This record gives sequence, structure tokens and C-alpha cells, in this order.
Amino acid sequence: MRSRHKLRFRLVVSFALFGFGLSALFAVTLFKIRSRIEDQLINNSLLNQVDNLNAQVRANPGRAPRVDMIRAWSWGISKLHKAPLAWQHLASGVHDITETNASGQIRHYKLAVKRLGGVVSFIRYDVTREEQGKRQLMAYVIIAVFLFGLLSLAIGLWLSRKVVKPVMDLAGRLREARKVQKVELLAPHFADDEVGELAQALDAYAERLTAMVERDREFNSDVSHELRTPLAVIVSTTELMQDSSDLTPKLIERLKRIERAARQATELIEALLWLSRAERRGMAQGETTDVGKVARDVIENQYPQVRSKPISIELSLNSQVNVYAPNSVLAVALTNLIGNAIKYTLKGSVRIEVGQGRVEVIDTGSGIGYGDAERLFQRGFRGGNATGSGAGLGLAIVRRLCDLYGWKVSMRPRMDVHGTIASIVFDQEAAPRTTAQEKKSSIQ
Repeated sequence: MRSRHKLRFRLVVSFALFGFGLSALFAVTLFKIRSRIEDQLINNSLLNQVDNLNAQVRANPGRAPRVDMIRAWSWGISKLHKAPLAWQHLASGVHDITETNASGQIRHYKLAVKRLGGVVSFIRYDVTREEQGKRQLMAYVIIAVFLFGLLSLAIGLWLSRKVVKPVMDLAGRLREARKVQKVELLAPHFADDEVGELAQALDAYAERLTAMVERDREFNSDVSHELRTPLAVIVSTTELMQDSSDLTPKLIERLKRIERAARQATELIEALLWLSRAERRGMAQGETTDVGKVARDVIENQYPQVRSKPISIELSLNSQVNVYAPNSVLAVALTNLIGNAIKYTLKGSVRIEVGQGRVEVIDTGSGIGYGDAERLFQRGFRGGNATGSGAGLGLAIVRRLCDLYGWKVSMRPRMDVHGTIASIVFDQEAAPRTTAQEKKSSIQ
């Protein structure tokens, strides 16, 4: 799982945790070593004292022994019953004893025992003070670890600023370049180190990518521009041919189909030119377009696709919707949505509803899967229910055009019957809507 925190934050936390952990480990180790050494020294001292006590008693039974410890006892085996009951069966060595005195206080002792030559010697040493000292030392150690943790945090903050500053500067320059949509060389602003190498690599990548994108855009613009002339010739020629008096109705209908196809190709070229210019130079203010009128024209152009299929096409204008976009851009978007609805509907109806700042294309076709709803707008993707030929580029172009003008395009399956609902929600701040009386028209 990738961390969502910034690099500097992770460095500071890592350094603070490392410093705190190292300080805590050192403090605990030091405390353990000190306790072990202290315990060994006390035990050795007690063993030496009890050995000396036992030797003195055995050498001079009637003389009081000299010991450095305050509490010392020696009894012969026959008088061992005078010793406390808990001591009588202890073997030679040092034992840890816990007792409760008359006032109810718990005391901790070390009891050294020596059994030799019929004499049993005891020396008791109170370690309560040493334990209090250990507790005080532990408190000091905890405070020291806490202080060292704060010091590590402060050092981490200072070092992270020094270490991460070039990376943060690089990220800031990339953010600024993305905002202003302008490529600026990064390498001159950084030293000849790893960050400088990264900046050089980004500069080289940006240069290659900019050249490639600019070359593709220029190619698309040139091709689209050159295609407009022959298409204009086709349109004008078909119009002139339709004025001839010796044409049969069937031939006139075929000429109209050629004219509609040429006009549709012209609209597509104009939309692609708008897209190419806007992506290169930024958005330009377009004319105001009536969505209902464009939808009506698109339906008329798409009506030949119906042929003999038992479907009806209905246009419902619930309110007038105007958008600030060229007529060709909206025509291309609606042509793809309405054309797909007619293409994949074998029987039933295709209903186009305009109003409330949106346009919806509702059909009773084969429908789409829930997982395909968003992927349909990817280049080259065709849904599982798609039939016939197609490159899967139409909806991708629609998505690009809608993104350019701030519209939201989506597709979803119908819940009541088989079919699909394709919708475009317009940016009402950029395209104000005026309400009119409800209009409905049906093209059968």
C-alpha cells in the first residue's frame, strides 16, 4: 500500500522514530547492564562477608565475630531452630527475600547463607533503597529517551528541509508549469546531482513529448483543413445536380444522402479543428447554439439508418437549452450518441429529451453492461453487445469534445427495460438556459 504522506513528512517521522527507538534501546540496555552488574557486586560482597563470618565463628566460637554488615547471625546446627523458620532450610548462597514488617511495609532483602563445619551463618542486606534508586533511574531514563526523541524530531525537521528542498523545488516548478500550460527548462535551476539528473531527464522527456504532440496536432489540422475543400465541392455539386429536371425521385434521394454525408463529414472536420486549436491555444469563445435545433437536424440526417427497422424516433423539447459552443461540435457529439442508439436498436423506440440543462438519448436496444459504461469512452473499446464494424473511436471523440467545453457525458443501462441512456449535462455557467413552453415533436 502506497503512503499518501509527503516525502518530507515521511523523512521526519522516520528520523524521529529511529532516534527514539535507538535512544530507548540504548537506555534499556544500559539499565539492564547496570542492574546486572550491581546485583553481581552485592551478591559477591555478601558471599565474602558470610564466608568471613562463618570462618570467625568456627575459629572462635565464644567470641563475637566482626562483620561489616549490620544484620548478621550464626548458629550451630543444634541451635538452628532460633533462626526464622523460612531460613532454616536455605542452602548456601544468596537468596532474595520479601518480608512484611510490623507496620505493613513490604521490604526486600538479600540473604547470604553459609553452611560449613556445623555452623550456619546468615547475613541480611536491605535492598529496598537500591530498588528505589532503580525506579528513580528508570524515571530519569524515560525522561532522557523522551528528550532525545524530541531532539531527533527537531534534527529530522531541520535535515529534512535541507534534504528535500531540491525535490520540493522541482515539484513546485512542475506544478507551476502544469498550471500555466507552459514548458520551462528545469535543469538550469538545480545542481549537478541526482535531482539535477532527474530534471534533465524530465526536460528531455517534455521536449520529445511536446514535439510529438505538436507534430500530431499540426498533421490533424492540416489534413482536416485540406479535406474541407473537396467536401465543399461535393456538397455544391450535389446541390446543383438536384436542380436538374430530368432526375428521378430515387436518384434525387441518393443525391440528398450524399449531401447529408458530406455535410456530416464537414461538421466532424470542423469539430476536430476546434478541438485541435483549443488544445493548442486554449479555449476560444464560440457562438451560441440551440441544442434542440441541432438535435432535430441530427435526427433528420440519421433517419436513413432506420431503413425498415420497426423503431420510432421521438424528440421531446421540454425547455430551450443554449450552449456556448460551435454548432459543429454539438452536432458531432449528438450524431455519435443518436447514431449509436439507432444502430443498436432493432425494434422499439429512440427518444431524445432536451431540457433542464441536458440532453438524453434513451433507446430500447441491446443495452450495455455496468462494467462497460465508462470504458465505452476509451479509444478502441467496444462493448460486449456491440455488433458490426467499428473502430470504437466515436465516443472517445465525444468525451474529448465534452471535456473541452466542461460538459459531462455518460452512459448507463436502463433499469426498467433493455436499453441504454446516454446523456450530456451542459455547463450552465458557460451556457445559460432559457425556459420556453413545452414543445414535443415526433418523427416516425
